[in-house]
Amino acid sequence: MRLNLTVGLTLGLAGWALPAIAHGVTVEHRQVSAVEIEARFETGEPMANAQVLVYAPGNPTEPWQQGNTDDQGRFNFAPDVAQPGSWEVMVRQAGHGVLTTIPVADPSLENSASSPGTEAEAESNSLVSSSTGLSPVQQGITIGSVIWGFIGTALFFARGKR
Repeated sequence: MRLNLTVGLTLGLAGWALPAIAHGVTVEHRQVSAVEIEARFETGEPMANAQVLVYAPGNPTEPWQQGNTDDQGRFNFAPDVAQPGSWEVMVRQAGHGVLTTIPVADPSLENSASSPGTEAEAESNSLVSSSTGLSPVQQGITIGSVIWGFIGTALFFARGKR
């Protein structure tokens, strides 16, 4: 009886160190004359036909553009260069989603501040990735639930037949 309890507690503590598997979302964006985002679940599956909301820097409460991703999880939009700043893009599908920020620079400042290394740096930074997973509170609740489940299972089998 104690052996079962010991094995159950050991497995429960071993489960504490294992990562929690969540169904998070990853969004990548590439800025050319327009911004292309590619939304995928953590499994690599594209977020086909996901809802996309684009918010301009001056108005973060009202969508500047709305649409859906294609079958490959891609969506393109051309931000208004007259509104430089942080553009926010929300991608949502079936209870999963992510909000990512895409910086758009003022073109008049880019031309005046160009230096020999600027183009090479821009090329190397052209693909940016953003992802979201479980918050620390969600991770704690998940880990606590798993441990509680292991302890309950161990106690159930440790009680024996009556």
